[in-house]
Amino acid sequence: MLAVIDIGNTNITIGLYDQNTLIGNYRLTTKFQRTSDEYGFMLLSFLNASSISVDDIEDIIISSVVPKINYSFTNCVKKYLHKNPIFIGPGVKTGIDIRIDNPSTLGADRLVDAAGAFYTYGGPCLVIDFGTATTYDVVTAKGEFVGGATAPGIGICANALSSQAAKLPEIEIQKPDKIIAKNTIKSMQAGVVFGYIGQTEYIIKKIKAEYNENLKVISTGGLGRIIASETDLIDIYDVDLTFKGLKIIYEKTKKNMYI
Repeated sequence: MLAVIDIGNTNITIGLYDQNTLIGNYRLTTKFQRTSDEYGFMLLSFLNASSISVDDIEDIIISSVVPKINYSFTNCVKKYLHKNPIFIGPGVKTGIDIRIDNPSTLGADRLVDAAGAFYTYGGPCLVIDFGTATTYDVVTAKGEFVGGATAPGIGICANALSSQAAKLPEIEIQKPDKIIAKNTIKSMQAGVVFGYIGQTEYIIKKIKAEYNENLKVISTGGLGRIIASETDLIDIYDVDLTFKGLKIIYEKTKKNMYI
């Protein structure tokens, strides 16, 4: 089995592949203070919950945008899974040609999503990841990553309201029935969700106009389903896109090792 792990700013998501089938999907919060043992115990509990032995895990590939916890997480994998993980970074063959000003600054998550979208659905495509930040990335028909846009995530927008305005409470992110709200919570939900739908549609239209080719729009991310279900401009919502990208890159990396 292959373990695919995405370390994000808010959550760490873990997937388990048995050949081409995703058989496990786990999520834990990203916390800088956790030790390698704490991460190890969590990994083992996930495996035990699925009746999977440590010996069943043949390899691990990791995408991380949180360098502060890479050391602890690497040690946890070595100690509890007895493997040296592959991290997305320089020297790893992704199959995506990065065509931006400084390729080394591109986040591993964006590169992984680009690979997942391009090799699963083809190009040219616009890949949207609704995460802590929302990223909009263009991949050409040749598999070239040519750039994109970054916006505050919908969760950041909601948190900004409650943290910066003394009388506004924290809210659950969900779409209310009406945009003309009759209480504070519904009013905040209307502004955040409907506003974010509008922002998403505007950015998609601007990118399509600027790129001037027929882009297939593919989205992912924990809160992406809320937005994708409310607009016709998103063609595909794939909750497992990052896992697919990690598996694709792993296979390309292994193939390259044996050439």
